[in-house]
Amino acid sequence: MMAGPEQSQQQQQQQQQKVEEKAERIDDAEMALQGINMLLNNGFKESDELFKKYRTHSPLMSFGASFVSFLNAMMTFEEEKMQMACDDLRTTEKLCESDSAGVLDTIRNKIKKSMDSQMSGVAVVDRLQRQIIVADCQVYLAVLSFVKQELSAYIKGGWILRKAWKMYNKCHSDISQLQETCQQRPSSNQESLSTDNANHNVESGVTAEALDRLKGSVSFGYGLFHLCISMVPPHLLKIINLLGFPGDRLQGLSSLMYASESKDMKAPLATLALLWYHTVVLPFFALEGSDTHAGLLEAKAILQRKSVVYPNSSLFMFFKGRVQRLECHINSALACFHDALELASDQREIQHVCLYEIGWCSMIELNFEDAFRAFERLKNESRWSQCYYAYLTGVCQGASGDLDGANGVFKDVQKLFKRKNNQIEQFAVKRADRLRKVSPTRQLCILGVIEVLYLWKALQNCSSTKLQIMNQVLQSLDEPSCRGLKHLLLGSILKCQGNIRDAVQSFQLAVRDEYGRQINSYIQPYAVYELGCILLAKPETVAKGRSFLLQAKEDFTNYDFENRLHVRIHSALASLKEVVPQ
Repeated sequence: MMAGPEQSQQQQQQQQQKVEEKAERIDDAEMALQGINMLLNNGFKESDELFKKYRTHSPLMSFGASFVSFLNAMMTFEEEKMQMACDDLRTTEKLCESDSAGVLDTIRNKIKKSMDSQMSGVAVVDRLQRQIIVADCQVYLAVLSFVKQELSAYIKGGWILRKAWKMYNKCHSDISQLQETCQQRPSSNQESLSTDNANHNVESGVTAEALDRLKGSVSFGYGLFHLCISMVPPHLLKIINLLGFPGDRLQGLSSLMYASESKDMKAPLATLALLWYHTVVLPFFALEGSDTHAGLLEAKAILQRKSVVYPNSSLFMFFKGRVQRLECHINSALACFHDALELASDQREIQHVCLYEIGWCSMIELNFEDAFRAFERLKNESRWSQCYYAYLTGVCQGASGDLDGANGVFKDVQKLFKRKNNQIEQFAVKRADRLRKVSPTRQLCILGVIEVLYLWKALQNCSSTKLQIMNQVLQSLDEPSCRGLKHLLLGSILKCQGNIRDAVQSFQLAVRDEYGRQINSYIQPYAVYELGCILLAKPETVAKGRSFLLQAKEDFTNYDFENRLHVRIHSALASLKEVVPQ
């Protein structure tokens, strides 16, 4: 009878011993992947605790802890958390560079030495892994520099990125060469790699499985570089080329897809990057949705494949909502964003992203009261751009009929103006100031809502019924200073309705409006761009359309959202080159 408690105590000791033994022989790559998966399944706190517990165990776990710290900083923009992230990333860098030989030596020489001295494949993998982690840390440190929005920070960040790109490029090339060596091994059968020889050591002692994971690890940063730089407008490309960066969109997507299917800890992050590209970036910058449908199909396929791994992820629910919104299923999108909001109950930053989308979907539905409530909460809670959220709060409040309340909010916009070089905040201040001076009417506030829907390319998501209501509001507007804006927005609505002939007439009227040019400086270049896009749709007017795009790019300067239009023109011209080689 006495043996029971003793046996139980002995079993507990054995279990503890097993846990300790497991911790000693831990597979850090597998644990790091589990930590990131935990993060994406709403376990932000648990993921943070896991990485902190094992952060001194290996460079990979140290990087996991630093990445969580970086993510926390980027979601809050709090100075204290941003400094902590910088310190954590530098600590990880030092840990990776503590190897006596240093990770910045060329990998090829290391492999040669390892073969000469029979160094184990584990050491080669470790050196490659360390170099990739150093490059990752460099990228995140550069991003934290850019957030400061100072010239010296931009220059410093640019050179840090240049160093990171060289490391990514070198690692990608060396790992690819090692994979080729692995695949060229003599085999009894003609298959590229059988199950048996997949776990077999190649000449250098590196396994095919380890190489696949490393290729996934480097492909994340390598792919993001290609993808982001491929979207940079021409007037910035000179600086980019000076730093020696490439920009191949297809290579970027291919690399991110490889990374997303790998067993590396960054596989889930690559999946999120692909969803972000297909559901946020492409619809915002692409020429007239030229690749948007294909992108949505790809996003839906990714969400379907990953639904088992992330059944209750607020982030994946958010992207599901983005797909629904882009397919114009606004009620379904709102349901997804509300579900994501609930799933992210203890993640304030993800809640804010969901609230933002709820506000936008409500504006698309012309449900101004719900939009007002979402943006007001963001104005009060978010630290990102209270000035911008205050303007959206004001126009939605005024559009719902509460003009006194809206006027009060417009007065707050100037007080909340913090980022003087930010185009969005500059726009919000100018618009709020003008509405306050002329005394806002419900019509002018609805005009303000339609304007932001246009500038953020959301008119395409509106139903024909809502577009018709907007059309009627604009037709009844007779404010001389808003004439050009009225015609630009009418043209866009008519184009969404398929009435191209009348759309062209409206855009032409917008181009000719000189009276309102001082107030709405962006109207003319945007109207010229819209005419160019319409002309590109017909083979017989492609040349004229191209000349309109070049005119919009070269004949206008110093207007609101200039960079945004340049990116769209760059995308339009790039799409044109793919169809009609220049």
